[in-house]
Amino acid sequence: MAAFPEKAKVVIIGLGGIVGASVAHHLIERGWDDIVGIDKSGVPTDIGSTAHASDFCYMTSHDFLSCWSSLYSIDFYSKLGHYERVGGLEVARVGDDGRMDEIKRKVASAKAFGTRARLIEPAEIKKKFPLIEESQVQGGLWDPDAGLVIPRSQTVAGKLVHQAEAAGKLQVFANTPAKSLVIESGRIKGVVTERGTIMADYVVVCAGLWGRLIAEMAGEDLPVMPVDHPLTFFGQYNEFANTGKEIGWPLLRDQGNSAYMRDTGDPTTAEGGMIEWGYYEEKNPRLVHPRELLEKHEARLSPSQRDLEMDQILEPLERAIELTPILGELGYEEKRSFNGLLQVTTDGGPSIGESQKVRGLWYAVGIWVKDGPGMGKLVADWMTDGRTHIDHARIDFSRFYTHMLNEDFIKGRCGEAAMKIYNPAVHPREPYETGRNVRRSPFYEREQELGGYFMELGGWERAHGYKANEHLLAKYGDRVPVRENEWDNRHFWRVSNAEHLAMSEDCGIVNLSHFAVIDVEGPDAVELMEWVCAAKVGGDNMLGKGIYTHFLDDEGMVRADLTVIRMPDRCRVVDGADAGPRDFHYLKRMAEDKGFNVTVTDVSSKYVTIGIWGPNARVTLQKVVEDPDGLKSENFPFAAIKQIKIAGKNVTAFRISYVGEQGWELHMKYEDGLAVWDALRSTGVMAFGVETYANSRRMEKSLRLQNADLLTEYNLFESGLARPKVKDADFRGKAKHLEYKAREHQPAMLCTLVMTDNIDSKGVARYPVGIMPVMDPETGETLVDELGRRSFTTSVAYGPTIGKNIALAYLPWSHCQQGRKLIVEYFGDTYPVEVAAVGYTPLYDPENLKPRT
Repeated sequence: MAAFPEKAKVVIIGLGGIVGASVAHHLIERGWDDIVGIDKSGVPTDIGSTAHASDFCYMTSHDFLSCWSSLYSIDFYSKLGHYERVGGLEVARVGDDGRMDEIKRKVASAKAFGTRARLIEPAEIKKKFPLIEESQVQGGLWDPDAGLVIPRSQTVAGKLVHQAEAAGKLQVFANTPAKSLVIESGRIKGVVTERGTIMADYVVVCAGLWGRLIAEMAGEDLPVMPVDHPLTFFGQYNEFANTGKEIGWPLLRDQGNSAYMRDTGDPTTAEGGMIEWGYYEEKNPRLVHPRELLEKHEARLSPSQRDLEMDQILEPLERAIELTPILGELGYEEKRSFNGLLQVTTDGGPSIGESQKVRGLWYAVGIWVKDGPGMGKLVADWMTDGRTHIDHARIDFSRFYTHMLNEDFIKGRCGEAAMKIYNPAVHPREPYETGRNVRRSPFYEREQELGGYFMELGGWERAHGYKANEHLLAKYGDRVPVRENEWDNRHFWRVSNAEHLAMSEDCGIVNLSHFAVIDVEGPDAVELMEWVCAAKVGGDNMLGKGIYTHFLDDEGMVRADLTVIRMPDRCRVVDGADAGPRDFHYLKRMAEDKGFNVTVTDVSSKYVTIGIWGPNARVTLQKVVEDPDGLKSENFPFAAIKQIKIAGKNVTAFRISYVGEQGWELHMKYEDGLAVWDALRSTGVMAFGVETYANSRRMEKSLRLQNADLLTEYNLFESGLARPKVKDADFRGKAKHLEYKAREHQPAMLCTLVMTDNIDSKGVARYPVGIMPVMDPETGETLVDELGRRSFTTSVAYGPTIGKNIALAYLPWSHCQQGRKLIVEYFGDTYPVEVAAVGYTPLYDPENLKPRT
């Protein structure tokens, strides 16, 4: 073996798995060399989850990024000659109508995101998979691109490593665990191993099940946990003897039973002549902290394989035999069956990106085989370009608040996620049960007294509506539909729409304490914000103002939207709760990379915000402020900021609106919040929930939401938010922004759609939640713009003022005409929609008190 190097450009910890090998391959494709890969086991791994993975690939996720990475990965495997596209079935049993509905929803997601899944009848299911009892199923899904990595993803990992070694770009050292990290002044400098210390500019952690142990060396944690996955074998099965096939029948998912099944092909192949049946425990998933993993010499099977107990599988196996009787006819191979550990994450997404604490230290953990090459490409592009061409917000390790990296929080959320790996249809608004009540506003008890219906975001408990306001349904009930369909009504409170209408006629206050607040201080604070913001922040005339603006990346695409408040001694950033931690770390990194002398501090827990909006917001607020005349329109123009006093407390009033109504954001110290809330409530003003603020009213106003409507795949002009004039000062992405501005028209525009008929095939009025494909009514095909970007709804809500379902979606320029007729698909039914606005144009303008339909 070659001498252990003293220095490298990049060290990959965990090279032997499919993720580590994919990262190395894609870094080399992007021009990197001088890479060293180490692994605590063999290369390819003989102890990691790649060594025993079932190697399934399905393209049936409800999010675009996951479908993209899976499609990229199967194409990658195919080009290497290591993919068997046998197709995959998902079935719904007779009587399980909820599963059938979920399958219909998956087909709609497939149309939205570019996969080829379609509905399939029982007779065709039987034809494709003869081992099934046709009478047991009511229907299913067929994914023609699903298949198996052959002979194993472990083989692919080895091949990629060998190619990189042969090219002279990678040095490999197996059986070389990382013992510690060398960190100086917050930057990675190297890795200490038993063979010696290797200095490096970058370290990428691809250690899978052991990833958290490497993160501990950097003083942080990763929100992933290994979980037992019962994997059983039955045989001997000789259907494909002498065919040479690694697999004969399509893959079968019985997700209503939280299980799957496949054959292992020709008995003469490496693992052939068996039926493999896998199960995910729904009730009591067995999580394991990586500290509890055995070493190779201690494990009977492998550190990532644990003994299987029959009580784990008896009940689901009995149900499986009903569906596929052959499992009861073949012999159970107890010695070959085991619990294979795999990774589950707190929010369903992997953790990828730079460490929150150490520059140059990167993570790529929580990734399954179906996504390995795709995620490997994203890591390489991100490290090379500082961005990826697919919006990566939902996998960015920076998305986690500090409390989300607490060990108990990780265990609780991973436990919930483990119960939902396969069976339950997870609602887009599904609340978590663990990790709750972490952050509360100072008026939380007041909201409890009002009967708040609480959901959580960023750790903050947020009331979506209040039981105390249900009397409003007597007045507005005829304008607030009853959602007959359970899915549409799940985690929704009808009173919210009544609050919406009451606020629009009078006014109301809303708890916005979930805002992320970041202070940027120091000699270069304004320079930093001028560089990262597309809007003008610098200049004496901006002092004391609030500026709604965006961060762009180098390609001029939208990566953040927020407000900057220019104060005499600092710039204060007011941001959304889910985007806050990501933007916080971005600002710190930008300051360091550009050499700005600033301090960036998260002060979210020190300040709270109350919104007051509606046609009577001014007269209501005047009742409690010390200087009522100061609120007059001529004294307090839109977007201005002034210091006011309420109940003797200093309050920063910002005249802005996310609901389209006259009003203010009121910012104050946390300890002053309760007094201000009580003073406002003493006027008799109604408290309304964030459902109105974040969904129904902002949709009627056609306002955009970051990480939903605003993505790094689209520019500010396409989003309808570009300012008429580009500021003189330089800013990140300016050159590309000017290039887009010079276009005759944009390839796509974010449009507002209204559903013109919402009655489904059963005669039930539907109120969609989640994502729907936007399709041509003539062809039934999903719209695709000239850059290959597909059209699907990015936000959707019912607007009580206009009495219609409203959605936002990017449409190709060819379809961007007001009045254009299109269709969307929701649970297997199609519905007519109409383009109500191209770009930013409200459907309801409170200033004119006139709805546009």
